[in-house]
Amino acid sequence: MHPTFAALNGALRQRPLIMGVLNVTPDSFSDGGLWLEPAQAVNHALLMLKDGADIIDVGGESTRPGAPAVSLREELERVLPVLEDLHRRRPDLALSIDTQKAEVARQAVAAGACLINDVSALTADPGMLAVAEACDAGVCIMHRLEAPLHASWSPNEASRYGPTGVTAEVFAWLQEHVTGLRSAGIADERLWVDPGLGFGKSVGDNLRLLRELADLKALGRPVLVGPSRKSFIGSVLGTPAVTERLEGTLAACAVALMNGAAILRVHDVKEAVRVAKVVHAVIHS
Repeated sequence: MHPTFAALNGALRQRPLIMGVLNVTPDSFSDGGLWLEPAQAVNHALLMLKDGADIIDVGGESTRPGAPAVSLREELERVLPVLEDLHRRRPDLALSIDTQKAEVARQAVAAGACLINDVSALTADPGMLAVAEACDAGVCIMHRLEAPLHASWSPNEASRYGPTGVTAEVFAWLQEHVTGLRSAGIADERLWVDPGLGFGKSVGDNLRLLRELADLKALGRPVLVGPSRKSFIGSVLGTPAVTERLEGTLAACAVALMNGAAILRVHDVKEAVRVAKVVHAVIHS
């Protein structure tokens, strides 16, 4: 197992981790266009580290509802300079690559990434499983119903889950995929799971997942949760403005941590770190 990822798993025995989002895209729903220049992206990553991020998650293709796919070349041109510069500056830095493309994952790991964060659970690209098998990086698999191009924002989603409800279906789906990866030879210690808040879920589905998140601990793998600035939070707050979702995001983070989340994926690192410290203190008081 990658030593940096092993260190992350070791840290999880002591406290929750904070993953800082670094989208080097023009069209991500929250921060698209802000960090397109590699120098700007690297500086922002260093600021998130200063604010307490444990991991920097670099993504070069938006996964917002309706987002079109980008070419392999374009995605590589966006993420590799950032990964290489960050790894050169901080060889010990935990870097994650947010991608659905096998070749992007392969080159990102070679450039220093210790985690492949694939929202398609290694299914969008037929070559992704082989890349995961061939390297020692961690793998985070996320639940979703469909690719971003065909998805809707949570306020426009009707619940599409059966009588057992969203949490039970997400659990069964993740369990099936974890079992498949085990059978392919990927050790449990390399696997994290993500219930996919906002991906194919109605507002009510997202809220229920947060409320019942503890059920996912039975998977036996660390649970990553990414509520940051998502549309279901805007719906609850009654505001469409992404810039006005901080408090709602932090409330969702606190609920997730209380219910067993191990990793929070967020844009607002400093605030999330403070929430995590207080929740951790409450749980262990």
